[in-house]
Amino acid sequence: MSDIVKTFQSGLADGKLLIQSCNACKNKMLYPRHRCTKCHANDLGWVEASGKGTLHSYTVVRAIPPAGFEGELPYGLGIVKLEEGVQLMARLKPGASGDWSQYACDAAVAFARPSPGPGDDRAVAWFKLA
Repeated sequence: MSDIVKTFQSGLADGKLLIQSCNACKNKMLYPRHRCTKCHANDLGWVEASGKGTLHSYTVVRAIPPAGFEGELPYGLGIVKLEEGVQLMARLKPGASGDWSQYACDAAVAFARPSPGPGDDRAVAWFKLA
């Protein structure tokens, strides 16, 4: 595993959502890369994201999960656009009713620390309704 992925995953383990920032042009990026997607410089750093975003799309996986996810059914996945302008795929926390019926496209979401439960030990970003 490369150092850039380790930094991203370490941030998640510490409850921080880190995104890359180009020191040359200030472009923000996610997922981790070795060069800026805008100016191609290799002078990249990390900044903590606000954690605020918009849910662009989502799905609830209820059957036939990929290998290793069988014990986590059902689970929510979404595409979140952060206010910093980057997008990522993330896990969605169930709502107060224990399901994902409260979610809707264009809903405001916020980065959430993992809590004990299936899948929370994975190095992925979790979001909940804001």
